[in-house]
Amino acid sequence: MARRGGLSRRATAPGAKHRARVDCRGSSVRGHGGGLEAGVRHVMSVFFHIDLDAFFASVEVIDDPSLAGRPVIVGATPGHRGVVSTCSYEAREFGVRSAMPISEAYRRCPQAAFLPVRMARYAEMSSRVMAVFGEYTPDVVRVSIDEASLDMTGTERLWGPPKTAATAIRDRVASLTGLSISTGVASNRYVAKVASGVEKPAGLVVVEPGDEAGFMLGLRLKDLWGVGGKTRDRLGQLGIDTVERLAALSPDSLSSLFGVSGGDFIRKVARGIDPGIYDGDPKTRSMSSERTFEVDVTDRSVVESTLLGMAEELVARMYPEGLQSSCAILKLRYDDFETISVRRTRQSPFVGSAGVYETAVALLDEKWMGRPVRLIGLGLAIDRHSGQGDLFDDPGERAARVEQAVIDASRRGLGTMTRARLIPRPVSPGAIPKKPS
Repeated sequence: MARRGGLSRRATAPGAKHRARVDCRGSSVRGHGGGLEAGVRHVMSVFFHIDLDAFFASVEVIDDPSLAGRPVIVGATPGHRGVVSTCSYEAREFGVRSAMPISEAYRRCPQAAFLPVRMARYAEMSSRVMAVFGEYTPDVVRVSIDEASLDMTGTERLWGPPKTAATAIRDRVASLTGLSISTGVASNRYVAKVASGVEKPAGLVVVEPGDEAGFMLGLRLKDLWGVGGKTRDRLGQLGIDTVERLAALSPDSLSSLFGVSGGDFIRKVARGIDPGIYDGDPKTRSMSSERTFEVDVTDRSVVESTLLGMAEELVARMYPEGLQSSCAILKLRYDDFETISVRRTRQSPFVGSAGVYETAVALLDEKWMGRPVRLIGLGLAIDRHSGQGDLFDDPGERAARVEQAVIDASRRGLGTMTRARLIPRPVSPGAIPKKPS
């Protein structure tokens, strides 16, 4: 019997699978210790990772209840080049996924409701959800428009044990917005993130401290965030088809297979150790958005479309707060786990999303040579002297003022905006099958 903090704990059996299914209001506790739920007197690190379930599609269903139960696909328009931004779980049953070409999504699910991206509306709903998170802890890392990491360390006296606090947050988000969230609870941010995806949608999974490695051993390789399809294929060729076998590899073996950085990343995550997925300078205020592709991407149009969506998201988040930025930061993680970050600072603040996007593409031109991309991120460092109205302060920037007006109108439910860049040249006739009359 191992002991932590004066409490007797039973170790999790290596490789034991904890796959208990929960309903939309249920939860799972992974592990046998009582650390997070037993009111341990000393302060232990507690992190929540919260993911909004099928966020864009869920907002569309809230705004138009007639869509409930139907496959909903948000992204480019069928008949044009472009990709899926997100889709409902009903659409996922047909094999539709994020970043899939819209032509393939239409082929698989022609009966779906295909809707344009309404970033201003999603940003508004996201801000309402993030405000709820801020009621429970001041330490909220906004990973993207639909995802956040919360440091809940030391909040037990206020909100009760982690499971109780997570349930309260879930219920409050549902009552205020109608949205569903999935939550992972653990002693580090990485394991919390992985746990948040285990019981989707509307899941709540608690991994007890000391049981992180056992929890990871019970997962499939595809459940490891940051380990993509090509890496899994290579491991499979070597007969490594479980996390348990992966964790048994030596650091030297992993480095020889995936390089120093890739081997170190895999070694840590297979053992439930946070590789530092949200490390950054807490003194620097910034906004960012990240996208991990389900399949490594080499298609430049997909990367550019993703960057454009991120640029619009960031501006839609900055505008209501009256903030401004002169610095854009691009992050790329390749299929071999090499991660680079590059930034560019302008003499004057960005005016609208067009400037942010153009700078992001310039940074992409500078650093990307077509290597398969696993993750892409775009961030803005907030200027110290931001003030209300500064973001669109240049009277000569008519396009930015039009964008501001459309964002305002969308937030009031008076209209939507779909940028022409997201509705590019039509594909050749016959590429998209016509709906039967």
